[in-house]
Amino acid sequence: MTNRAAVIIAFLVLPVALLGATGQPDLSIPEVGEDRVICFALYTVHQNVLKLTAQLYPLPATDEHAVRLEIQERHGWREVARAEVVEPGWTATFRVEPWDPSKTVKYRVLHGALARYEGTIQKDPVDKETITVAAFTGNSIHPSHGGDLPKMDIVENIKKNRPDLLFFSGDQVYDHTRHYAAWLKFGRDFGDVIRDTPTVCIPDDHDVGQPNLWGAGGKQSFVEAGHGGGYYRRVEYVNEVQRAQTSHLPDPYDPTPIERGITVYYTALTWGGISFAIIEDRKWKSGPSGLVPQIGPRPDHITDPNYDPKSVDVPGAQLLGERQLQFLRKWAADWDGADMKAVLSQTVFCGGAHLHGKRDNRVVADLDSNGWPQTGRNQALAEIRKGFAFMIGGDQHLGSVIHHGIDEWNDAGYSFCVPSIANLYLRWWAPLEPGKNRGPGMPDYTGEFRDGLGNKITVWAVANPDPEENGDALTTRAAGFGVVRFNKKARTITMECWPRNVDIAKRDARQYEGWPLTIAQEHNYGRKAAAWLPILEVAGRKNPVVQVVDEASGETVYTLRISDSSYRPKVFNKGLYTVRVGEDADQKEFKHVPSESLEHPTHISVKF
Repeated sequence: MTNRAAVIIAFLVLPVALLGATGQPDLSIPEVGEDRVICFALYTVHQNVLKLTAQLYPLPATDEHAVRLEIQERHGWREVARAEVVEPGWTATFRVEPWDPSKTVKYRVLHGALARYEGTIQKDPVDKETITVAAFTGNSIHPSHGGDLPKMDIVENIKKNRPDLLFFSGDQVYDHTRHYAAWLKFGRDFGDVIRDTPTVCIPDDHDVGQPNLWGAGGKQSFVEAGHGGGYYRRVEYVNEVQRAQTSHLPDPYDPTPIERGITVYYTALTWGGISFAIIEDRKWKSGPSGLVPQIGPRPDHITDPNYDPKSVDVPGAQLLGERQLQFLRKWAADWDGADMKAVLSQTVFCGGAHLHGKRDNRVVADLDSNGWPQTGRNQALAEIRKGFAFMIGGDQHLGSVIHHGIDEWNDAGYSFCVPSIANLYLRWWAPLEPGKNRGPGMPDYTGEFRDGLGNKITVWAVANPDPEENGDALTTRAAGFGVVRFNKKARTITMECWPRNVDIAKRDARQYEGWPLTIAQEHNYGRKAAAWLPILEVAGRKNPVVQVVDEASGETVYTLRISDSSYRPKVFNKGLYTVRVGEDADQKEFKHVPSESLEHPTHISVKF
């Protein structure tokens, strides 16, 4: 027996508890030759830094535990970095700085004398008018979830769509004890597009081995369900998952680990003129058990329609945590290299479903959603809207477009929850009453609602499962993926929601009902103006950044890169404001600017 075969067999000798109903492992790690030990690689480029993580198959102890990164230049290949393989998890992360983002570069990762994995580092598409993001969630291969459903239809559609960025929002892995084996399978399924496309990948609850996750700052959970908050799996397991899925992301905003040494990855990525905030919804979120009264069969599901939503919005309950709120506050005001902004999260900031698992299981409120705790939800939305940021998430197994409200309907931003790649735990948006203020011809399930936690939401589109949901797993269960197109010239955002088994290149290809849907960038701060500031007339700078500060509170109201030389800021209280135009040292500041009515504008000349 070779050393390599012995390593593979060691990974396959699993406890009976980890075996499927047939007595065979649900996952296996294939034995590969020395020339194929590199399974796949993920990368991002941000602010002249390339980060790339190579994922390897198990290496025998006698093999070299280092990999090399080379790029192709005019006269051949040149080594630019080396990285050690980290166990557990068999990953190697390269950091190359400075990196020239203006060029498309062929790369290859090498191990030993034979193994070679090739791909392309794309140039920053900053000159493109429209930046396209393809977004995914819920990659279950569990037998009870339909088994290992094919992925080729998605991969082929990605190739046809040629997105500028891939976003996997969570649950890339559903096996709760063998992330490594399932992650290799994920790489074999999607590696052909990931190798050539910048990719954001963030783990969710199933990735770290839990059916639900309330991270509670990293404390230990002693039950797998985790309702009391914390992580159930060993710290080493959680960190291995995060290293595999996120070590190629830009450096964390604040890398300080949380309790027990669990690492963090929340960060920002600017690509193609779009600034993305990448957040960790679950890491600081409080667990409901012991914190709020249980009003249903389990701590996170409220089933009493007469309960008071305020009773669960208790003091001390957290959602994103203060560290991430501070990050979002700074990020919303930083427009370096950005024309538009978006937040990438594991899920969206509301309860977006009524029926869970089956049609007769109505859940009034789901505390696993980002609609709870309500105060934390509103704090997050308040920071996000200051950058007019659009939101993309997953987890809910149900495609939706929702306009969020804090104090009033529609006063915050829009979110797009993409459908699951394999949608096996079904959910439905099934309100008992029609929505209010629906658009002409829109279905009854759209319009203005309060979710089960009392949050104000306006539903624009939902991809509910087919009534014959027990049919083919790909075509009747509302599985699919999302596409978001950011038009930087028009400052619009177009959402597409595609079913599985559809060729998007065909003329008759149809999306789910309600899509495509286009909104304006400024709709992501939909709050109605109480007054206005003078019209800014800018000369000498194209598309400058405008920041508005309320002098009464000292708070930044919002920051926005405008798309013209003329702009009239809206404000939400009458009073005096500081207005800043431009960036960094090249900035003009105007203090004590009084608000005024819409009908009688004055002007401020801003000359650079």
